[in-house]
Amino acid sequence: MWWLRKPIASATPNAHRIARSFRVSTSRFGVGQTAGSNRTPLGLHRIATKIGAGWPVGTAFVERQPIGYTWQGLPSAPIAHRILWLEGLEPGFNSGAGCDSRQRFIYIHGVADESKLGQPNSHGCIHMLASDLLCLFDRIEPASMVWIDAD
Repeated sequence: MWWLRKPIASATPNAHRIARSFRVSTSRFGVGQTAGSNRTPLGLHRIATKIGAGWPVGTAFVERQPIGYTWQGLPSAPIAHRILWLEGLEPGFNSGAGCDSRQRFIYIHGVADESKLGQPNSHGCIHMLASDLLCLFDRIEPASMVWIDAD
């Protein structure tokens, strides 16, 4: 996964550069855009919503609401630390009926058990190491672009 940043004074309207790359886990079911597939969608996305600011590291979330902490009875929380909710930007591919990343609740988020990061292990979301996620969360603005590629 790459975080893309467009230079403010870019000479080229579509110029972007890779600001940073991260080791992540994606879907154990592979890549794909179809709703209900549990696959990680490809292509251009933007950060639609940032969730979890102000909550301690280790906060567990269900339906984007904090429900407790990984160190207090939720050691295997599937969504933890922070959430970056993605919105697809390619109509008919990752945006719109039957393929919409936002309607599929595709997030970049942390997990309580980080031992499988780097291996396909999610149900479509992108899992990140807590320290990387916190760094990204604090620096990335809503509407920032994210490119998801199968390579």
